Amino acid sequence: MTGPDLAAYDRILIAFSGGKDSLACLLHLLALGVDPARIELHHHDVDGDAPFMDWPCTLGYCRAVAAQFGLPLYRSWREGGFLGEMDRDGTPTGAVLFERPDGRLGRSGGEGPPGVRGRFPQVSADLRVRWCSGVLKIDVMAALIRGQDRFLDGRTLVVTGERAEESPGRARYAVFEAHRTATAGGRRPPRRVDHWRPIHAWDEGRVWAVIARSGLVPHPAYRLGWGRLSCRCCIFGSPHQWATVRALFPAVFARIAAREAASGFTLHRAASVIDLADRGRPYAAALAQPELAAQAEAADWTGPIVRRPWTLPAGAFGEAAGPV
Repeated sequence: MTGPDLAAYDRILIAFSGGKDSLACLLHLLALGVDPARIELHHHDVDGDAPFMDWPCTLGYCRAVAAQFGLPLYRSWREGGFLGEMDRDGTPTGAVLFERPDGRLGRSGGEGPPGVRGRFPQVSADLRVRWCSGVLKIDVMAALIRGQDRFLDGRTLVVTGERAEESPGRARYAVFEAHRTATAGGRRPPRRVDHWRPIHAWDEGRVWAVIARSGLVPHPAYRLGWGRLSCRCCIFGSPHQWATVRALFPAVFARIAAREAASGFTLHRAASVIDLADRGRPYAAALAQPELAAQAEAADWTGPIVRRPWTLPAGAFGEAAGPV
């Protein structure tokens, strides 16, 4: 499939994590000649205003990429973030908050039925079990679209960077389909929103080749040894990744381990994070770059965003631990 008629859309929203695949999506659209004035980057901040699971540098890194290309970046998050959802006890899932083009903060939801979690999400392809992906990312994009009347005007294309190579589950994703927020009308104008996965058929080599040509500096996680960018304390983390977190970010590791022990439920069904870290060895690239580890821990991005000559990060073609 060659893809949709990009000229037919009034706006193109890229779900922008700062990872290599969302970078590749952006660079691919620009290479296809899409007018940057029609591109919006949307970053779903998993932790919101309560840092817990994610890389502290990610939002700053995403803003630096957006500034490099003169693009708007809109932050969106679930009120209370990961921690607020995990600690729900007789309360509804938090509302989605999102930045708008007019500078105001939008709000959607937060009025659902009360519920209880009290545990970490579990490694699973089922989003009801792996609730972090659905509640803190997928549903957030849907809420910000449904919560703004501007998406009733014209046509919108949502772009995400899933690739078939990543997992059997992702291999089954449609390359092009109606987005979950699309409507047929009724009493309101129809919301015409499509969903495109432009790099679904790409292998990792092609992704890195596109980034190399741009000179963009990859997210610190890749340079520290991670093969995929998700949360720093992702539930899919490998033993080597947990060993690296323990070595570089001991306070974060201790906090996760303490939450596991207090709740009685671990991130991984068969092992605690301590068990996992004991089975792994810290990435050599991470131990050798304390300054980069400090940048990864900082909320403000202070490094360059383009560097030449460009070098392949240590984590490229490495462990594929991450969402399935």
